[in-house]
Amino acid sequence: MKKMLLIDHNRCVGCRNCEMICSLVHEGICSPSLSRIRVARDERAGWNVPISCSMCEKPMCVMICPVGAAQRNEETGLVLIDENRCIGCLQCVQACPFGHVNYHPNRGVAFKCDRCGGDPQCAKFCWTGAITFEPVDLELEKRREETARRAVSE
Repeated sequence: MKKMLLIDHNRCVGCRNCEMICSLVHEGICSPSLSRIRVARDERAGWNVPISCSMCEKPMCVMICPVGAAQRNEETGLVLIDENRCIGCLQCVQACPFGHVNYHPNRGVAFKCDRCGGDPQCAKFCWTGAITFEPVDLELEKRREETARRAVSE
């Protein structure tokens, strides 16, 4: 069953724990700039929104990559970047409409979320529940029920 990372920005308190665990798991250090998930924030307005790859059905990063470093894994459905093939041209960074593809300044390659191989640590360590990893069908059912409740209560 296909799963997706769900973000509830109303629950995010901006602790950036997701960024720390992500960079620790993937890079061996706690460094938000090397995280595959980023918390966009506006301290004045008081909002925090974790941003990560949506694993688009028609990923622009895959379509634009001139060397085929960005590819969808047909078995898992994940859109991944092979850092060994990446030439650091940043076309995928420019093409992503959500700003999810990152650039590794030390290695000179693009990188993005890989869902930790199916066990995303950002969701596991999000203590507020702002980030969860849910089956798509379950999430759709919840949204349909919410829509129905609103319609009935009006």
